[in-house]
Amino acid sequence: MDGHRISMLGTGLIGDFYTNTLHGQRGRDRVQVVYSRSEPRGTAFRDRWTIPESMTDLLAAVEHPETDVVVVALPNFLHEEAVSLAAKAGKAVLCTKPLGRTADEARRILETVEAAGVFGGYLEDLAYTPKLLKAVASVRAGAIGDVTWVRSRETHPGPHSAWFWDGRLTGGGAIIDLGCHCIEIIRNFVGKDNRPVEILCHTDTLVHPIADEDNAVAFIRFESGAIGQFEVSWTFRGGMDLRDEVAGTHGTIWMNHFLRTGFEMFSAPGAGGGYVAEKAESSAGWLFPVGDEVSELGYVDMFSDMFGAMDESRAPQETFYDGYVVNAIMDAAYRSAAAHAWEPIVLEWRGGQTARIASTPETFEDQVVIKREILPDGRHKLILKDPATGDFSDRVVAGG
Repeated sequence: MDGHRISMLGTGLIGDFYTNTLHGQRGRDRVQVVYSRSEPRGTAFRDRWTIPESMTDLLAAVEHPETDVVVVALPNFLHEEAVSLAAKAGKAVLCTKPLGRTADEARRILETVEAAGVFGGYLEDLAYTPKLLKAVASVRAGAIGDVTWVRSRETHPGPHSAWFWDGRLTGGGAIIDLGCHCIEIIRNFVGKDNRPVEILCHTDTLVHPIADEDNAVAFIRFESGAIGQFEVSWTFRGGMDLRDEVAGTHGTIWMNHFLRTGFEMFSAPGAGGGYVAEKAESSAGWLFPVGDEVSELGYVDMFSDMFGAMDESRAPQETFYDGYVVNAIMDAAYRSAAAHAWEPIVLEWRGGQTARIASTPETFEDQVVIKREILPDGRHKLILKDPATGDFSDRVVAGG
């Protein structure tokens, strides 16, 4: 099948990552036209990636007669306008995270695409990192039992562009920028049919002289009883820290996606090492380069899924509905932080119901086994509960 021809909207860092992936990995899909609000930036981007055309007219870029897919790599406050134009033009549209600045805005974007009957894909790259995809497959295969707790952390020294720091344009601070990643990672592990019920969130502005949060932590309670925990910061020094941990009834998964992953290098001051990795603060001293950045950050598998879904007439892993759910959770996080209390997550739920985590306990001589451990000499120690009295006891037995 012939590849797709793309209108790339935006020439910032994310536009570079997207175009690098499309031209360098999947290959047959090409950016035909790039839109930038700045003519010099658009021209430079066009020349850098050998794109036939650049323009400063958003509508003309969306409606370009030689493209069939629109990729929205624009600041948050332009997402709704750009997606609406793409839907009106009858073109498939892929939108970077977060889908909207609020759940209401995200819901309007979702409804616009659905009403137009066009393909919509939510470009949540960190839900496609190689380690995460393998870990999620293992969880779904039952490798760690029922998921009870997921912790997702993303921290770095702060965003690249001025608009990121203005909550009027973005919808918030570190939660909007980074929490959207963490929330969707958590949802992939606990199951997307597992309804998020309520959230407890704390935010603070500790370092930067801005109106929005530069640090936040939160706990999300899901219908199954599972807890999702996210930690985000714009004040972490030393690069970008992406880590996920998953606990289940029968196992545990730990992942470090970007920092201290086995590639370490020392460069003397003045050696001129150049670019190291996204959010790296220095090119001297001990460094942590990333081998294939677009792959490690999930862009390759993300676009393979998106264009594969278009070609196969199926839904992608990450849909506009997923983006809406993420925005609804973030809205509740901000309400919780303001109220200093648990807040319900309000959303139009399309998922099913998920039963509460439960198990049939092991028994030993009519006692309930609370825990089993192996002693140094090979014997088994059991911690037992008497179902009649509620009393607990220790019992050491032979192996097995």
